[in-house]
Amino acid sequence: MALTAQVKDELARVAVDKTSARKAEVATMLRFAGGLHIVSGRIVIEAELDTAAGARRLRAFIHEVYGLVGEIIVVSGGALKKGNRYVVRVVKEGESLARQTGLLDQRGRPVRGLPPQVVGGSLDDTVAAWRGAFLAHGSLTEPGRSSALEVTSPGPEAALALVGAARRLGISAKSREVRGVDRVVIRDGEAIAQLLTRLGAHDSVLEWEDKRTRREVRGTANRLANFDDANLRRSAQAAVAAGARVARAFEILGDDVPEHLREAGELRLANRDASLEELGKLATPPLTKDAVAGRIRRLLATADKRAEELGIPDTEAGINQEILDLD
Repeated sequence: MALTAQVKDELARVAVDKTSARKAEVATMLRFAGGLHIVSGRIVIEAELDTAAGARRLRAFIHEVYGLVGEIIVVSGGALKKGNRYVVRVVKEGESLARQTGLLDQRGRPVRGLPPQVVGGSLDDTVAAWRGAFLAHGSLTEPGRSSALEVTSPGPEAALALVGAARRLGISAKSREVRGVDRVVIRDGEAIAQLLTRLGAHDSVLEWEDKRTRREVRGTANRLANFDDANLRRSAQAAVAAGARVARAFEILGDDVPEHLREAGELRLANRDASLEELGKLATPPLTKDAVAGRIRRLLATADKRAEELGIPDTEAGINQEILDLD
């Protein structure tokens, strides 16, 4: 099951006993998933959700808290919206429900943000409002570079109200407009886990944290592997380049090479991919890597000095791009 569907399924089963919290959840679900319609001169309330469990929860809360009966209409998915949609419709006493939930103010005008009783309610009401918003139009992407918890808002006022509600819970959320659609976004992984825990999605939090941890471990392993690979490549290139310079040094000096320097140079030519430490172990008697490096360095310096005296190319002439191209 996708994370979003899993979270919504779990949230739809969270028990809420406090009446004010139920009212806050209903009001927010209707605000974020619904709308007011005039049908034959009467106000009809509709809320469209993407899960049957969420629709059943909304209808049950409307009946238990306000004593009103709603119906659920299943709308089959089409080209633009995949999967079924579930519309909770309240026809009878629709205006009464709109006023009681705060969707209409005292003068009968639609409220653009969240109702005042939700904005100024208790922390339990704030949690319920966020739960309702997520059930209405929330989504949770897989942990990763672009992971986020988002809620699509019916307008900027409602989005800012939801941002303020998150702030009351100690969670940082941002409101932004994308292609004309207002969204409330939380990107920080710790904040997402904290919010889901407050909303009651405990099983989903465990899976989210597990996936996030595995993603971070895998990312760290990949970075270390790439780092090690790059270091090995650079070391191999340096060894090959040193071998090419040693070969050129032998050409320049001929037989006029001190024996201990010749031994170090021949070790490098015979083991072009080996590290200095490995070359030292192959020497007779064994040498430290600093001793091997010093002898090769003196061999090259001697050859470069002789090349300068003779007016011929030095040991660097033995290196070309083809030798360094190890990829």
